[in-house]
Amino acid sequence: MAKKPPKEDLDFQIVFFEGILRRRPDYVDALIVLGEIYTKKGLYRKGLRVDKKLSRLRPDNPIVYYNLACSFSLLGDLSKSFEAIERAIALGYEDIAFMCKDPDLSNLRQDERFEELVEKAKRLKRPEDVPDVSTR
Repeated sequence: MAKKPPKEDLDFQIVFFEGILRRRPDYVDALIVLGEIYTKKGLYRKGLRVDKKLSRLRPDNPIVYYNLACSFSLLGDLSKSFEAIERAIALGYEDIAFMCKDPDLSNLRQDERFEELVEKAKRLKRPEDVPDVSTR
């Protein structure tokens, strides 16, 4: 099992990637990493700002919208989280099994709309690739 990086390492990485983004504010790869670091550190609002920016820079990327859904979920905005995850699925997000266990989406899984979302995803994928969440 991978160890969590020490808090100081995350702080260093934040300073490093924020510095890169001051020079190149639309550098997608740096934004992706910084958004992940913010989330690991519990800086969900900062992570959300990064994810929103990425959704403007990469409007057709399903992973970007998946991460946006995670940020909204972590902040308790379930309506916006569902909108983002539905967009991710419509754009081709396919890892429904991960979506069903991702801790960032635990708020969504408590909502009855989540089962409807999984059913919708099942219609877009082969059924054997999608876990049954009705027994949770």
